[in-house]
Amino acid sequence: MEEKSLVKLDRIDRSILAQLQENGDLSNTDLADRVGLSPSPCLRRVRLLEEAGIIVRKVTVLNARKLGLTLTAMVQIGMDRHTPDRFETFEKTVAGYPEVQACYLITGQDADYLLQVIVPDMDAYQSLLLERITRIPGVTGVHSSFVMRKVVDRPALPLNYV
Repeated sequence: MEEKSLVKLDRIDRSILAQLQENGDLSNTDLADRVGLSPSPCLRRVRLLEEAGIIVRKVTVLNARKLGLTLTAMVQIGMDRHTPDRFETFEKTVAGYPEVQACYLITGQDADYLLQVIVPDMDAYQSLLLERITRIPGVTGVHSSFVMRKVVDRPALPLNYV
């Protein structure tokens, strides 16, 4: 998949993005005040950032612990064959598991994929692993590590490079 060319952002664009990453519920008026624009030009810039694909979507971040989701696992997955059909099957399957928060195709490890999984407890993890993940065609190895504490949990992207 070819990526569009990078969009050149100015200081105000970066400020808009920083404010929206911090609080996606800001009204256009509040956002305009915070970035030093009047509402119309601010809204135009937000729409341009959306059209350029820089703003992908707005979400609400939930507190996992308060919902009883207390076990986070980082799961390394090894595949039997490195073929497009094996990878496509695996990726489509795990994309359908709501417990999988992130899935990365990786290099530099014995594993092919790294999953971030969140579940209520070890029983739920065992069920996910044994009844679903290990039954995906091509999965030959699984190595699980459990998160003891989140040290950095930052959904916002660093804008100092753009």
